[in-house]
Amino acid sequence: MKARSDITTDRGQRFLSWMRGERERALHLLERLVLNESPSDDASTQAGPQAILAEAFDDLGYRVRRLSGRATGGHLLAVPRDRPKGRPIQLLVGHSDTVWPVGTLETMPFVVDGDVVRGPGTFDMKGGLTQMILALRALRDAGLMPPATPIAFVNSDEEIGSPESRKWVAAVARTTCRAFVLEPARGPMGEIKTARKGVGMYTVTVTGVAAHAGLDPTGGASAIDALARLIPRIHALTDLERGRSLNVGVIRGGTRANVIAAEASAVIDMRVTTGSDAAEVDTALRGLESDVEGISIHVDGGLRAPPLERTPRNRTLWQAARVAGRSVGLELTDTMVGGGSDGNTTSQYTATLDGLGPVGDGAHAVTEHLHIDKLLERAALLAELLLLPVEGAGEPADPS
Repeated sequence: MKARSDITTDRGQRFLSWMRGERERALHLLERLVLNESPSDDASTQAGPQAILAEAFDDLGYRVRRLSGRATGGHLLAVPRDRPKGRPIQLLVGHSDTVWPVGTLETMPFVVDGDVVRGPGTFDMKGGLTQMILALRALRDAGLMPPATPIAFVNSDEEIGSPESRKWVAAVARTTCRAFVLEPARGPMGEIKTARKGVGMYTVTVTGVAAHAGLDPTGGASAIDALARLIPRIHALTDLERGRSLNVGVIRGGTRANVIAAEASAVIDMRVTTGSDAAEVDTALRGLESDVEGISIHVDGGLRAPPLERTPRNRTLWQAARVAGRSVGLELTDTMVGGGSDGNTTSQYTATLDGLGPVGDGAHAVTEHLHIDKLLERAALLAELLLLPVEGAGEPADPS
């Protein structure tokens, strides 16, 4: 009898062979998704790719629930129609929106050049959505039932920080035993994103006393001067060794050159690797004071996306993924990145792996592309990940 590792390797290679046989079908699905341009800020455009995905999920035997948005194109929650009761749930996460405005295809067309596929949204992240459908098809065609039922959530506002969908991502993640996020992998080696920095945004508003700069140069209290003195203290909170950075990216203030400014403000971007760092920075910013008489300081904002940390449950899932990778011939490596994703949210509630999407480059750039052969490998990997055993899973909640 073969050892379990041999059986797993054989299965992984069968998945890989099946995926390679689906190359043209995968390219067709990817092309349809890309040709339906879907910028985050144009809600009506989301209907195109979402209809394509709903059709694909329906073919897989999934019931698709459409979650409407107030200012976005809404979101999709796909759950198998015949989900066995009592079986744990695992989550696939993706987004249908892109950063590219309608009309980008005119100057940046969908092109397949051997292994390279170019076009707006190919890499981030319509390639990941294609992998999601491929992996579920592979399991269906192989007659394999994962130990945890796969469900999928696809939002339409990830590229603008998931302002409306974050509550849905959190609610669904709470019901699951693990989450796989189909954001692009990093770099030419396709590193998995096992950590992401948390993202915060603050506005520091300084209020002073206006006066005529020529007639009464000492009679006011300059908010601009006070803010300028605060900025070095804000930047001093940066600690690159800890992965913590603050950047004053926008400054506003004053009304006229001959008026001592009564108000000035600074917008700050914060990146942190841990929740404790976020709390420390928050305390420091809210404690800012000026030694100039007549000056007051008000701080708004906070942590928008908590960090995706290398928690014990996330590390356990990562180690299992490394083994699964070998079954399809991949020696996986991992990394931390500075940008946030919906994985930052899912990680607060369940074991999470991010960056499982395509290998390529040029996210948000005119050079955006992916490698179709590696996309097929990653789809085979995802099928293997969905078959990972679930340890200590209890009765799940109902995500629908």
